[in-house]
Amino acid sequence: MKSLIRQGAALVLIGSTIIASALIGNMRALALSPEQIEQKLGPVPVFTITDGNGAPLVAKVPNGSKQENVAGVFISQKDAQGFVDQLKTKNPELAKTVKVIPVSLGEVYKLEQANKNKPNAPYFQYVPTQQEVKSALALLHQNGQNVNNFNGTPLFVARAGKDKGYLTIRRDNKEVIPFFFNKEELQTMVDRFKQQKPDLASTVEIQVISLEGMIQTLKTHNDSGLNEVMLVPPQDSIDYVRTLQQSQPNSSQSPASSTQSPKP
Repeated sequence: MKSLIRQGAALVLIGSTIIASALIGNMRALALSPEQIEQKLGPVPVFTITDGNGAPLVAKVPNGSKQENVAGVFISQKDAQGFVDQLKTKNPELAKTVKVIPVSLGEVYKLEQANKNKPNAPYFQYVPTQQEVKSALALLHQNGQNVNNFNGTPLFVARAGKDKGYLTIRRDNKEVIPFFFNKEELQTMVDRFKQQKPDLASTVEIQVISLEGMIQTLKTHNDSGLNEVMLVPPQDSIDYVRTLQQSQPNSSQSPASSTQSPKP
């Protein structure tokens, strides 16, 4: 994958959102449709814990004077399995009935949209890896922000050059802006870019936003540049799903399409 700088980027990062800084000509940009958002999130495998009926395991969490049904969506398979291992000690009978299921992030989004007006439907809570949260906080401190918590699931992106254009990669014959769930994997791309463009090495910046903010932006903002955003899942997640595929020799699906959907 060839790393580039996208000059005159049409996106500007502000906190945990992305907004348009310019429109091309007089063309009217449209917010992404639910189907487009689902497609953009589709290649990212995440992990849910399901009960004996195949439905997401739900916990009741206080929210003011009422309780909400919350289902965890883990970015890391190891974290999801760690939760099940803890459950074996706290509630061994329940632990016997649950299992970790890989599911497309696009399918989680689709289910959220289908359930949003249903009473008592579960709210999906993304569970980031603690290492990436620590990386996000360290990056914010490095950039002069005095924060103690990172609200959400970190996504990392790199910019460089005089105009701080986004580093892009070429995918399917077009340039896309990769947002990484794993900072170290982004760092590998950055290091390669610095070798290719040593005169720009000192200008490289890594920024962090939240997955939740990204999804909200995809839903609400009129920005043609959002079509160029690509989410890059952790390599560990891709490898895990591919291992599952190899155990199912009759499956010819891609890692993204082979994940299962939790039942509502």
